[in-house]
Amino acid sequence: MAGTKDAPTAAVVVDPDGVVSGWSEGGRLLLGWTAKDTVGRPVADLLVDPPPAGFPEGYGAGPDPTGFIALRHQDGSTVDAVLAAQPLFGPDGRALGHVVTVQRWGRRPVIADRAFEQSPFALGVYDPELRFLWINASSGRVIAHSEEQVLGKEYRELFPEFDRELFPERDDKPYTDQLSEVARTGKPARLITVFRPLGSNYANAWATSIWPVRDAEGRVRAVANWGFDMSAEYWARQRLLILNKASGGIGRTLDVIGTAQELARTPVPGFADLVSVDLFDEVLRGEEPPSASAFTRGEPIPLSRAAQHSARGDTDRALGPMIPVSHAPGSVAARCMATGSSTVELAAEPGQGGEWAFGPGLAADPAHWPPGNPLIHGSIAADGLTGRITVPLRARGALLGVVTFSRSDRPEAFTADDLILAEELTAKAAVAIDNARRYSRERTTALTLQRSLLPQGLPNQEAVEVASRYLPGGAGAEVGGDWFDVIPLSGARVALVVGDVVGHGLHASASMGRLRTAVRTLADVDLPPDELLTHLDDLVLHLASDLQPADHFQPAGESGATCLYTVYDPVSRRFTLASAGHPLPLIISADGTRTPVPAQPGPPLGIGGLPFEATELGLPEGSLLALYTDGLVRSRKRDVDERIAELQRILNHSATSLEILCDTVMDAMLSESRTDDAALLLARTHALDPHHVADWDVGPDPAQVPGARKFAVDQVDAWGLEEAAFVTELVVSELVTNAIRYGEPPIRLRLIRDTSLICEVSDASSTAPHLRRARAFDEGGRGLLLVAQLTQGWGTRHTTSGKTIWCAQALP
Repeated sequence: MAGTKDAPTAAVVVDPDGVVSGWSEGGRLLLGWTAKDTVGRPVADLLVDPPPAGFPEGYGAGPDPTGFIALRHQDGSTVDAVLAAQPLFGPDGRALGHVVTVQRWGRRPVIADRAFEQSPFALGVYDPELRFLWINASSGRVIAHSEEQVLGKEYRELFPEFDRELFPERDDKPYTDQLSEVARTGKPARLITVFRPLGSNYANAWATSIWPVRDAEGRVRAVANWGFDMSAEYWARQRLLILNKASGGIGRTLDVIGTAQELARTPVPGFADLVSVDLFDEVLRGEEPPSASAFTRGEPIPLSRAAQHSARGDTDRALGPMIPVSHAPGSVAARCMATGSSTVELAAEPGQGGEWAFGPGLAADPAHWPPGNPLIHGSIAADGLTGRITVPLRARGALLGVVTFSRSDRPEAFTADDLILAEELTAKAAVAIDNARRYSRERTTALTLQRSLLPQGLPNQEAVEVASRYLPGGAGAEVGGDWFDVIPLSGARVALVVGDVVGHGLHASASMGRLRTAVRTLADVDLPPDELLTHLDDLVLHLASDLQPADHFQPAGESGATCLYTVYDPVSRRFTLASAGHPLPLIISADGTRTPVPAQPGPPLGIGGLPFEATELGLPEGSLLALYTDGLVRSRKRDVDERIAELQRILNHSATSLEILCDTVMDAMLSESRTDDAALLLARTHALDPHHVADWDVGPDPAQVPGARKFAVDQVDAWGLEEAAFVTELVVSELVTNAIRYGEPPIRLRLIRDTSLICEVSDASSTAPHLRRARAFDEGGRGLLLVAQLTQGWGTRHTTSGKTIWCAQALP
């Protein structure tokens, strides 16, 4: 009996008229019909489709017929079966009908049926109209229905939720459409289906294979599927994808607010529905965050909402001015910041949604919850949330703020694995935000140092009209070492200087300050441009050797710096220049024509051993000089020569003010995405009125001194400077006397009326005078001391033919 029950075989006797005359117990077990139900009825009543060839007489009998057939079960379902029909004869050889044996389709051992039935994977068979033919026990548990409840019923009718996708953005077909397509095309399919069954608090991911089931003639008679729940693996992979997205999406810029916004956008909508990032104001300013003691005073903790992003898009903030937020003492955020631990809040315990909630509940969550988590209470439901994770934003031992990840549109509760993901995202963003904060602090420091070392105001002088601009690199670039200077020189001359230190950051700013100081010091000695650059080159070499650290780490310094040093003389209108690897100036005359500069830049500073050459040319009055650094003309898209030509065209535009022209140049030449700083110095030359210059040749005879004094006094009186006559007479007497006594002819006296009254005495000797303290009985040695006391300044400059001693008096 056991064997009959495990594999029922129906034995049916059919008379010659096709009427059932005998019915076995196996027929009842197989089809549910009893002998009382079937005996006396046409056998055709048990058939779903026309009988195969060889069925009992009247239906095409044949020798030893065997075939597949669909029979009608007592409950209305269809049973696919294989049959064998044999003729039945009496003792006289008369035909009494047929004996038909019927078994379920497929002859296999009983243990094989048990294996399919007990498989841990969900198995099911459906007819081409997606009516249930058979499911195993695992499939019944998944859909929460028994086999008896679903047999013969349509898939779409029982489970309409499988006609929709949980994630429409994936552009996947609903699962029932996939089943129908396999039945229609006969092509198998493999897929991963993500869906949330009705009443479930979780979306599940299933790996499924669907294939057609064909009969002996190759017709698709059914569709079978096989699947297993791979939700844990699927969601773990989704978390890895979010982390991978975070690796490429968080920390792309060295900007605190930009990084906070990247953190807020990355996990939405794949992980959370709303993310907010609150930071301390000190962090936003690039300063050190407050110490931990600030969180233990029982006072509200003030922060600023640096970023917020929602899956709905209705609370995104482009965050111009920060929105202040305050976390009360004892609040979850305040506790997280004080303890440094994360907190998970859930509106209700997950996994309690009934038999459909086959996602992980608290007890079934495979990950281990840290102590104190999760907090189960309904208070967050008042905010429209199903769950919230609060994570302190910490980096390198410092607390920068707090981040909250909230779910509102999805019913899935956060799991312990979700907490790990939230902490990983926050940790990555915290390092990036702290890097941006540190960069902002260093950039601010370097920029402050840079601006403090640049001229705060251009000096008052009459030789040129000047205007300047300096712009650091864009927000994502470090401060460089570009600089410029305007240095008044003796004889009403002026030096125009521009330079660039290789590298960026504090080292470049400090190096720029050293170079600018060195140039000013050498300019006070009144060296010609080529000699000044030679001394500056030697100085850079010495500084580089002094700064070489023991670990051979070479910081960014003066080595490789460039410098352009020029001198303009308004008396002679001569312009002298020398370049150490720096772009040559642009010179545009008053009529708009460009004056070519017949010179070649020398080597950059710090190479040593190579000469620098000075070039001198005459300039018409009103010429425009443009000195700039390469940051102004450098471009990734265009050649430097093209950029210089563009600069030339802009400078040709008439402008009533050099200040306006500076702004025009900077706006046209520089973009917001620039990576290097840029300096521009514009100068329009003036010529000194010839009536403001007076010369007198002095013979090498002490008797010439009275004549020189009279010449000076008469000239000062002619200029209307009678108040300066006494001091002028005295200093001329001292300087001319020294030139006659210690110098060599020719000797020449020159008076210049500029912003000050300048007295110059030149001779052919290269011996430079110097101050000394005269003793009580010395007859000389007091002249230069007297000149130094009576004038605003004095000095010596060497020329190719000797030297010039000069002094300047302030005019009333």
